[in-house]
Amino acid sequence: MNVKEAIEKRRAYRSLESVEVTKELINDLATCAQLFCSCFNNQPWRYVFVYDKAVLTQLHFALSPGNEWARSASMIIAVFSKPEFDCIMKDGRRYYLFDTGMATAAMILRATELGLIAHPIAGYNQQKVKEILKIPDDMEVITLIIIGKHSKKFNPILSEKQIEAEKKRPERIAIEKFTWHNQYQI
Repeated sequence: MNVKEAIEKRRAYRSLESVEVTKELINDLATCAQLFCSCFNNQPWRYVFVYDKAVLTQLHFALSPGNEWARSASMIIAVFSKPEFDCIMKDGRRYYLFDTGMATAAMILRATELGLIAHPIAGYNQQKVKEILKIPDDMEVITLIIIGKHSKKFNPILSEKQIEAEKKRPERIAIEKFTWHNQYQI
C-alpha cells in the first residue's frame, strides 16, 4: 500500500473488533511518529499507549457522551504536548500543535496500512484523562486515538448518524472551497 492508498483507505469507523496489542505494534507506530519532521527537530509529541484493560476501563469514564463506542477499543493512544516543547516564533506562533498533528497523522496512516482503525476523537474530559494517565497539568491532551479492527457488524450503541457514517464516507468539502491559486479570495 502506498501513502495515497493509505489516505484513501483511512476511515474513522466506530464499529470495532479487538486486535492484539503487542510491544512490536506500539514500537512500529511510535517509530512512524519519531521519524516525522518538526520545527528544528524538536519532536514535541508525547504519547501514552493504553492497552491494559483496567486503565482502559478508567478511561471510559473520561469519554464524552456520543463516544461510548470507543469502549470497544483495544488500545487508546493519548496524544499530548505543550508549547515549550517546540518552536515559538517571534510573532507568537506556536508550532507544537502542527508538529504533533503531523507526527500523529503518520502514525494513523501506518495503522491504516496495518489494517487497523485509528480514530482520533476530541470528545473527552481532558482533566480526567490527565489524572488517570498521570499526565502533568501543564500539558495539553490534544486528542485520543481509538485503535481497533473494523467490524462489519454495527456497534449497537451507535446513533443513526454514526451508522450512516459507517456505511458511507461522510461528504468532503469541495476542493474549490478550501484551496486558492496564488492569492486568497473571498
